Amino acid sequence: MPRELDDKDIAILKKLAPECGDLTCSGSDHMFHSILPPVSNHFSEDSEDFIRRISQLSTEELTYLTDMIQKGEESLGCLPVEDVEALVHHIHDHISPEVATKVISAYESGNACEH
Repeated sequence: MPRELDDKDIAILKKLAPECGDLTCSGSDHMFHSILPPVSNHFSEDSEDFIRRISQLSTEELTYLTDMIQKGEESLGCLPVEDVEALVHHIHDHISPEVATKVISAYESGNACEH
């Protein structure tokens, strides 16, 4: 079941994509159910822009997202491969190689695409 973004999720989304006016996917007209897919697919111009945005996260926020990814509550399924690679590299450098490996495993297990 898709999750509903809570206040913490919305604050992170707005930090990563301040231009996000509402929480609705323009393509499907459904509410966003994750943070990273809309940032990657709707707001970032390219992988460099995506990683620039992700780099704004505090260690606490990045850890929160990695925990949500590992629980299967934050989707990576519809991110372009280059954005997943950039995210994993950032996690490797800013949290730990072990957590980066867990995120790769979660991605490879086939998280469904949930904006």
